Amino acid sequence: MIYISLFTVAFMVATIVPFGSEMYFVTLLSINKYNNLLLLIAASIGNVLGSVFNWFCGYYVNYFINKSWFPIKKDKIVKGTEIFNKYGKWSLLLSWVPFIGDPITFVAGTLRFSLVPFLILVSIGKVGRYLVIYFSIIWA
Repeated sequence: MIYISLFTVAFMVATIVPFGSEMYFVTLLSINKYNNLLLLIAASIGNVLGSVFNWFCGYYVNYFINKSWFPIKKDKIVKGTEIFNKYGKWSLLLSWVPFIGDPITFVAGTLRFSLVPFLILVSIGKVGRYLVIYFSIIWA
């Protein structure tokens, strides 16, 4: 059950919840009660799939942009578009960065960036961040 809760938190953080999942992940690793590899997998998959959700929202933006529940505001979309236009697909490696990562993944969808390269680049960024945290805690 704890793995599902970590997956859910990581997913939501990548979409609508304005806080990080890192502290929850670190806490669960530090408790040393759960399988650390499964925690890493749950957090990584949840966070990447949250970005895929953003991509789909961007892809179908006309259906979502004016909804009150929609998590990404227009100023963040503009910022994400500027970053994506400046750095291109490589900006997706920054998808883990707070405040700019979600808009970048959203903009990739609005620009109809291909889903497979999107998944690869976002996974590198997001899983890489969790790996750094994972090894920092394991080696500490």
